[in-house]
Amino acid sequence: MNSGDAWVEGPNGERFWGRFGAAGLLVHDARRGILLQHRADWSHFGGTWGLPGGARHEGESAVDGALREANEEAAVPPDAVDVLFTSTLDLGFWSYTTVAAEVVKPFQERMADVESIELRWVPIADVAELPLHPGFASSWPELRARLSALAE
Repeated sequence: MNSGDAWVEGPNGERFWGRFGAAGLLVHDARRGILLQHRADWSHFGGTWGLPGGARHEGESAVDGALREANEEAAVPPDAVDVLFTSTLDLGFWSYTTVAAEVVKPFQERMADVESIELRWVPIADVAELPLHPGFASSWPELRARLSALAE
């Protein structure tokens, strides 16, 4: 399977990671909050906080890619979460899908590769207080609203 680990250049020279798009897992735990990844300084928008995620493999669904990446980066077991919804930013030449999931079986997150400075459970109300990855920052208000609506 082709990993898709490569940059895609947009029509205005902007760069996006993942030849087949990218996906991230928004892990929500009712007790602990949202699992966030403090991105390694060398990564794209390094030093910001975002979701475990990355490039999708060729032919891989966004859900499968997000689950795989969250397992690779934060040791999130795929069977420990249930998918709630997806939200996709589609630029035509590249897309990013956020896969929101609820923890259904407790697990201990851990930095499973070199892409993280830190992993942290952050209460929903405090997420926007952190220096967020720009893409996550722009999508967080809608994602938060959708999570809140499901909790009602």
